Amino acid sequence: MQCGGFRVTYRSDERIFDTVVPIVGLVLLLGVLGVVPRFATTYWLDVLNRIGIATIGALGLNILVGYTGQISIGQAAFLAVGAYSTAILEAKMGLPFYLAIPLAALITAAVGLVFGVPSLRLRGLYLAIATLAAYFITTYVIIHWESMTNGVLGFNMPPAMVFGLPLDSDARIFYLIYALVIPAILFTKNLFRTRVGRAFIAIRDRDVAASVMGVSLFHYKLLAFVISSFYAGVAGGLMAHHSRIVFPDSFTLLVSIDYLAMIIIGGLGSIVGSIFGAVFMTLLPEILKLSATSLTGLYPQAFGFIASTRDVVFGLAVIFFLMYEPQGLARIWQSLKSYWKLWPYAY
Repeated sequence: MQCGGFRVTYRSDERIFDTVVPIVGLVLLLGVLGVVPRFATTYWLDVLNRIGIATIGALGLNILVGYTGQISIGQAAFLAVGAYSTAILEAKMGLPFYLAIPLAALITAAVGLVFGVPSLRLRGLYLAIATLAAYFITTYVIIHWESMTNGVLGFNMPPAMVFGLPLDSDARIFYLIYALVIPAILFTKNLFRTRVGRAFIAIRDRDVAASVMGVSLFHYKLLAFVISSFYAGVAGGLMAHHSRIVFPDSFTLLVSIDYLAMIIIGGLGSIVGSIFGAVFMTLLPEILKLSATSLTGLYPQAFGFIASTRDVVFGLAVIFFLMYEPQGLARIWQSLKSYWKLWPYAY
């Protein structure tokens, strides 16, 4: 019985996909995504759009935390910078969305570069506190720089326009979101086949040894913050267009905790885990909501009770995965794939 990966040339080792099966699966997925808006209800389109946005944000955070080992609980700050930058560039400066979102992502990356500087001297809990400070600083600036951000009033976003067609519905914005989700996943997949990605992993595993081998901690730690913040900027810009309103209460500290939960439950250092975590953390509140609605007829207090247990359920889920499956849903998925791959040989 043969098992494992057998690559005998450098060319085969550099392939993104080992077999044609993932390629066929990707083509089928793109086909499904192309027709989903024709059949899905507005409610489920809204859920799918939020999953897509969360996937981009979780990928960025996983690059920083899961792959590079730099703790961050300031993801909400970078999402807010991306959303507000997009709103300002479009609503106040009149730029089209296809320029505003990339520029907003670059602005967010610059902010991430500034707040990434403490990572050169801090690690672990101390770095987490530094990123928490970044969140409070960003929130303060957003609320008090009223001439630019409109303070607590926020912005009403104009719909994105494509060839004169406004993306003013969940079905239309769906294509914009997933047109960015797919490249974000592929870029992340390729990133960790390059020297940069391997340097990130080396820093995560043992930064002192990586430095001895010639990996510049100064360069790569800051680069990890820049790339992660860029992803957050894109996700923030999409959040602004999806909700069509931007205000400070959309980016609370709980948003940062949610994103940390996504990569913990999905799997640290895993692209598939980022997707699974985004799906899990987005669907779980909806499942609780549907359960509460179905039980309200029998138990009138059920809706309020189940709604109030959301954070408890999230906390228990995080504790469960940390205790029993630290590698998250990605590990469970890998185990299932390995089982079905070896199943014919088990008998």
